[in-house]
Amino acid sequence: MPNVNRDKTVKKPKTLPRLTRDDWLNAAFAAVVEGGFDAVRVLGLAQTLGVTRGSFYWHFADHAALVQALVERWVAQENALGARLRAQRSSDARADLHFLLTTALEHGGADLENMRFELALRGLGRRDAAVAAQLLQVDAMRVGLFEENFLRLHKEPQRARELATLFYLAIVGSNQALSRPNNPPQTREFLCGVIDTYVIGAKA
Repeated sequence: MPNVNRDKTVKKPKTLPRLTRDDWLNAAFAAVVEGGFDAVRVLGLAQTLGVTRGSFYWHFADHAALVQALVERWVAQENALGARLRAQRSSDARADLHFLLTTALEHGGADLENMRFELALRGLGRRDAAVAAQLLQVDAMRVGLFEENFLRLHKEPQRARELATLFYLAIVGSNQALSRPNNPPQTREFLCGVIDTYVIGAKA
């Protein structure tokens, strides 16, 4: 006769972690940083996160929707950064431009993940018209922010526009230089000094 009082250990089914939309976006961001947008694969992300692909479809219709959401999040973050920088404007346009310069180089140089993501995004923009349009919007926002400050210095719209464009191109090039591994610690200071002297300090 069986012992009905015998303790039986009941194993509970293993539950998978519940992931949010941002969990998937963060994993996709990390994949882009490591291997570009071609590295963003639903199965690979699911394996990284330790879940099944079914979890993905609670948040996104398909792979294209994930990429679109990732790009839109980056655009929103960059626009928010631009708004914060604009709100911090002082009465000294030259000091504000220097602050924008150091912030931009820190944002891209020290934050290598963000810079690598943007470089990969620009690569995607060369073959995706919708992404290219979003990048143009971010570029225009950044140049507009710089132009406002150069206009305060030089009072000539055309000159302000030209210097703002040159300033932005110098920042983009500097960030690419800062992405190299094992850069000497003084590289950022050197680049800041060159841009400060020849662009911010350009004579009227």
